[in-house]
Amino acid sequence: MEKKIALSWPPLIEGRLIKRYKRFLADVELNDGQIVTCHTPNTGSMLDCSETGRPVYLSQSPNPKRRYPFSWEMIAMEDGLVGLNTLLPNKLAFLAFEAGVMEGFPKKAIVKREARLGASRLDLLVTSEALNGQPGEEIWVEVKSATLVRDGRAYFPDAVSLRGTKHLEQLISLTGQGRRALLLVMVQRAGAQVFSPADFIDPKWGAALRRAAAEGVEISVRGVDLNLREASLGPKLKVEL
Repeated sequence: MEKKIALSWPPLIEGRLIKRYKRFLADVELNDGQIVTCHTPNTGSMLDCSETGRPVYLSQSPNPKRRYPFSWEMIAMEDGLVGLNTLLPNKLAFLAFEAGVMEGFPKKAIVKREARLGASRLDLLVTSEALNGQPGEEIWVEVKSATLVRDGRAYFPDAVSLRGTKHLEQLISLTGQGRRALLLVMVQRAGAQVFSPADFIDPKWGAALRRAAAEGVEISVRGVDLNLREASLGPKLKVEL
């Protein structure tokens, strides 16, 4: 049985979404009637998961110097909770690789966050254990968070993503050098069994993903199971390009 990989939530504060605006801000009415402006840790459009009036769950930073102490973590949609913090999948992925539970990847590895690659960075660098005097294999990993799910199919991206296409080009460059590269998509919403690129939103990213697959970039998609206590690594999803 696969070891459970989970992150516990800090105390969550419930409210109702008034509106999201300026990309990284949202106004929320808390259950006590107080209206707060919170940080939205998500660069996407949050298509199909930012409906006014929906229950939302916030965390509160203990840092008194933060301009916006509240962060928007989840929203409750008709199909269940949706995780909106794009940093959470990176943290789960780090723990999963460190624990050696990712199928097809090293059971023992050193995992480095924000690994430098030339003038830029990728989310993770996983280096397997050295054996018989030989250095461990390096696996470069870029993690993406998906929240758009329709009719059992998860999609990424939910907005045109030039940065996301650049990341795919970096992964392609790595495989061209004979190195191992992985795109890991984490779906923070229930109900998905299959993943596909959102060609109807960003056809260039979809084309880049298919080229990446043809060039040897590995693609893995995992669900994220959410409740009000924790977020945990969920099952693998089928990939259809």
